[in-house]
Order: sequence, then structure tokens, then C-alpha cells
Amino acid sequence: MSKLTRQNLILEVVEREPIANQEELRRRLVKQGFNVTQATLSRDIHELGLIKTADGYTRPQGDPQAEQMLPSAMRLVREFVLEVREAQNLLVIKTATGSAQPVAAALDAEQWPEMVGTVAGDDTILVISQNKRTAHKVALRVKGMLV
Repeated sequence: MSKLTRQNLILEVVEREPIANQEELRRRLVKQGFNVTQATLSRDIHELGLIKTADGYTRPQGDPQAEQMLPSAMRLVREFVLEVREAQNLLVIKTATGSAQPVAAALDAEQWPEMVGTVAGDDTILVISQNKRTAHKVALRVKGMLV
């Protein structure tokens, strides 16, 4: 089970019911099949930007646009991309299972002029560029994020 899946479950749990502390959240995750350590859970809470209130953990209130923001493309690429292959004006990007769509959305959000668009499945992203040269530029950018 991937980090992205675990973090999505954390968000679902804290939105569904009040969670008073990390141990209570950890127990809820264990019931769902995620055996996580306190350190991992603490990192997830930090990365998700959850805040602790008198009622328990919650997403921060405020700018609804901020809630919709994706993690950075660099973070998602580094964490989930396994392979980048060029094919003329196309790139085929292999990801960990279940990770292609968030990675593709983050790449789209970068609004690189060399990219016409992306199509994402479960573990594969197809990136369309205008030509072979621009596809190569995008491939180099993505590969540079893997380092």
C-alpha cells in the first residue's frame, strides 16, 4: 500500500470523525490494514498540513484553493516515478501502482510549454509533446527530478 493511499486514508478518517491524538489515528489506520509507526504518522500529518484543534486533527481552514493544491511535481516524481521512456513526440512514464494520476496532475500543473497534455492510467502516464525535441526536453526535466 502506497504512501499516497495511506495519506488519502488519513484525510478521510480525520474528515469523518474527530481524532484526538496520533495514537488514536494510528489505531484507525491499523484497522484499515496500514501498520504505521508513530514517526511515519507524524511525517504524514506534517506533509498533509493537518492541524490539531480542541476537537482533534483537521485540515486547515481558509483558502479553499490551498486545500486543492497537489504536492509538488518534484516530490511526486521523486517518490513514485520508476522509469521514463521516449517514443518520438511521446513519453511513457511508469509509476508505482496507483500513482500515475496524481503524478500526471502535478506535471500538468507545471504548465510546461513543451507538454500538450497527459493521459494517466493506474501505473502509466502518456505525455504528449509537439515533437521529438520537446518530448526529449520534458524527459530530461522529469529525469532531473529523480536525482
